[in-house]
Amino acid sequence: MDSLITAAARALAMGNPLGALNRVALRDDAAALALRGIAMAQLGDLDRAKALMRQAARAFGPREAVARARCVVAEAEIALASRDLAWPTKTLAMALKTLEAHDDRVNAAYARYLDARRCLLIGHLDEAEHRLARLDLSGMTPALRAIHELAVAGISMRRVRARAARSALIRAEEAARWARIPALAAEVEQAFAVLDTPVARLIARGEERPLLLEEVEALLASEALVIDACRNLVRERDMLLPLAKRPVLFALARMLGEAWPEDVSRDELLINAFGAKHADESHRARLRVEIGRLRGLLRAVARVSATKRGFALSPRHAREVIVLARPVEERHAAVLALLADGESWSGSALALALGVSQRTVQRALEELAAAGKAQAFGRGRARRWTTPPLPAFATTLLLPAPLPGG
Repeated sequence: MDSLITAAARALAMGNPLGALNRVALRDDAAALALRGIAMAQLGDLDRAKALMRQAARAFGPREAVARARCVVAEAEIALASRDLAWPTKTLAMALKTLEAHDDRVNAAYARYLDARRCLLIGHLDEAEHRLARLDLSGMTPALRAIHELAVAGISMRRVRARAARSALIRAEEAARWARIPALAAEVEQAFAVLDTPVARLIARGEERPLLLEEVEALLASEALVIDACRNLVRERDMLLPLAKRPVLFALARMLGEAWPEDVSRDELLINAFGAKHADESHRARLRVEIGRLRGLLRAVARVSATKRGFALSPRHAREVIVLARPVEERHAAVLALLADGESWSGSALALALGVSQRTVQRALEELAAAGKAQAFGRGRARRWTTPPLPAFATTLLLPAPLPGG
């Protein structure tokens, strides 16, 4: 490898894409094309970067299997940055095998991190943890150690383990300091900011206040009966009663939880849970049926008692009832949470991350665009969606991943 290629590679490793381009911008050999692609990716021109990486992979000869595999890994990173979640993971797996077979431990580890980050992004936390657990941390570069700890912190945040996330970020910060890569240090700093930003709201006794991730973790470990509106379930310590598929029952439970220790009138329940503008006897009969079902589901943790004007909730063991709500009450909160990471998303990538149909996502995006909460650019398959970050709130609890035990 000649001196210009070596110098450009070192510049990229230090996060200096312009310095790398100054050395290889006018060259079109395979190694230069690959380095130019990485430089363009660091500068944010992902479409150009993807084209250069594919051109470089074709330019490397059939005997240069390791170089071609490295191009595949780089293209996978670009796909992840551009939220192309449908990028063929089998291709990355084949590149990983090639790198491991040729003892390229650094790039093989990076390929595993990309796979883990994709799993994290679409909410497959168990798979992400499994991939990270298979990595050998000995002999890793400071940059890879920082990336590893960022992935660990991301999983911990999504599982609402604030202490574990903070510890991982402290280790990431130290590794990033040794790596001396500004972009990596900025990513660690941004992750730290999430821990100091409200991620949910606590509603109890007619009042509400924002909660940090650490406070949510403490609340979930407390003795309180929690009506969890982030995942639509009722929980008391390790006992979980999922109601995500029973929206009417959860709406009733939430109303009773927000009113606790007071009761809720029958008219309020009918209007808010059933959307009944004018309650008649059929609505009241349905309310009695649904309250009976709710009693049965909550029997182990709470009673639902009839009062003169309506119904009241009373916990069996807990001393208080708390409603844990999303930081932003929005019909399409999960879509907004993904868009709020500042990257541009395709409709297909959003559908994959949320586990719903593309048509469902498209309807949500159209409604958000009409409300001025999302905007699109490009056409056809190149169409992408984005939105400014949600002000003053982190989106950890909006993302499509289960809470602890959920």
